Amino acid sequence: MMNRSLLRRIRPWLFSAVAFVFLAGCQGAYYKTMEKLGVHKREILADRVQAARDVQAETKEQFRSALDRFKSAVRFEGGDLEEKYEELNAEFERCRDKADDVSKRVDAVEDVSQALFTEWSEEIKQFSSAKLRRSSQKQLDKTRKHYAQLIGAMKRAEKKIKPVLTAFSDQVLFLKHNLNAQAIASLKEEVVSVEADVTALIRDMETSIAQADSFIRSLAGE
Repeated sequence: MMNRSLLRRIRPWLFSAVAFVFLAGCQGAYYKTMEKLGVHKREILADRVQAARDVQAETKEQFRSALDRFKSAVRFEGGDLEEKYEELNAEFERCRDKADDVSKRVDAVEDVSQALFTEWSEEIKQFSSAKLRRSSQKQLDKTRKHYAQLIGAMKRAEKKIKPVLTAFSDQVLFLKHNLNAQAIASLKEEVVSVEADVTALIRDMETSIAQADSFIRSLAGE
């Protein structure tokens, strides 16, 4: 068995390297390989929830930054209109990239959670002790309930991203075709509207982040 302290130090690299090997293959083979290395599905789930939580925190800040940029743009008082468009388009593209990251991280959490709960359910049947079997089933049910709250929060936050991205995309495209101060000023009402969507997105992201923190602590037995 690999030394645990060493494993903790190389875990980020290890997860990435093994994931790359099995990127085009079966996740089941990936989990089996990781288990042989001493890393079980419970640990992988904790790491993936942490990664999803971190990406959501970054996404929250990116969308907040983009909103500030768009709000600043509609107060345009002179300067290079092409440069202003490029600035807003860059913000939109960063938001789009973060949105893709969120979806990938949520999918990764769902994949390993399904594998973990399936394995746990099957292994419960192996207990010869009824008392231990009931205790393990109770813990499984508790973890599943906590996980349902987590993934629900993650998906609600993820769902809020698309309308904001669409609004940002529309505004950037409009500016691309109408590079003049009047066009920028005409977006003021659109920006006010999307601000409410961004506020709701940030609120749901913060809820999801809190749920992730709580779930990680529960997996660690805290």
